[in-house]
Amino acid sequence: MAGHASKQIDSKTLWGGKMSPFSTSYGKLMMWFFLVSDALTFGGLLIAYAFTRHAVDTAWPIGEETFNSLPILGHGYPLIYVALMTFILIISSVTMVLAVEAGHRMDKKGVVKWMIATIIGGAFFVGSQAWEWSHFIHGSEFGKIELADGSQAVVKGHFGDVKNFTIVTSGHHHKKGDVIAAGKHSMTQVEMNHDYRHAVAEGDVHGDTIMLHDGSVATYLKAKNEHLELIIKGNGGEYKIGDRINNHSKAAEIYEKVATAGEKNRVIYGANLQQNEYGPQQYGQFFFFITGFHGFHVFSGVMINILILFGAIRGVYHKRGHYEMIEKTGLYWHFVDLVWVFVFTFFYLV
Repeated sequence: MAGHASKQIDSKTLWGGKMSPFSTSYGKLMMWFFLVSDALTFGGLLIAYAFTRHAVDTAWPIGEETFNSLPILGHGYPLIYVALMTFILIISSVTMVLAVEAGHRMDKKGVVKWMIATIIGGAFFVGSQAWEWSHFIHGSEFGKIELADGSQAVVKGHFGDVKNFTIVTSGHHHKKGDVIAAGKHSMTQVEMNHDYRHAVAEGDVHGDTIMLHDGSVATYLKAKNEHLELIIKGNGGEYKIGDRINNHSKAAEIYEKVATAGEKNRVIYGANLQQNEYGPQQYGQFFFFITGFHGFHVFSGVMINILILFGAIRGVYHKRGHYEMIEKTGLYWHFVDLVWVFVFTFFYLV
């Protein structure tokens, strides 16, 4: 047991110069300095986010309402995909630990195997975050609407697909009399629904007519929306934040009146730096900046891991007699994972 006791080093040896403090390499120390500075940056951003959230006078978005979609399956799965992304990223931290442990044993094959697993996990996360951004920018099926009293509401329910467009005034691509349905005129169901949403946002839907992207005017046949509910997110004359209109008939009547009023920006889809379907403008700005900043860190980590993997495959670190480079990369990767835990909590859970 005595052979496993910690080595005692006097303060003169530790801080007297001519050697690295605490027997830590220069590379590890510089990595720690970088991580501390980066932690302060993320900390400042999250504090600013929290301050802004409590300073605004409109309802802040709720994570399970905003992020409730899965690829292919669509809406109705609150936070499941974000939870999967987070789980994969945490698992990638475990595989990085195993790579470092293999390096301590001078196990080249183990290092390569676990580094590949870490890279796959990081790549999955970056791709998933890109999909989340696309979904966030694209918006929900209904968007956020401005009611007659000036209040704003998000809309929940099942969107009725557009069945067809019948052209009544020719445009650049479509001729009078054309009947456009899914699978015809090179339009898919998704594209038809997108054209309808775009026209609604631009105020190009007037009653039962719609202006399509090529300038043609058409009547449209659309399936009825189902199970509509309006959740008030901005105060108005009649409705206040938190009110709900969950009577489907009334909610559908209000929504249809707004969507077919022919007024631009009465319905807002998705988010950018100027407008935001989900809540205050600042929410979108912070979301893009903080998650984008973190995503850049993950992407950088994946690229670094790939370079380190090539070095491991070529036997560079084995020839050196140590795999400290894997340890330094691991410190950065664990930091990125830890930061995501805080970002995930602030944006999706709280």
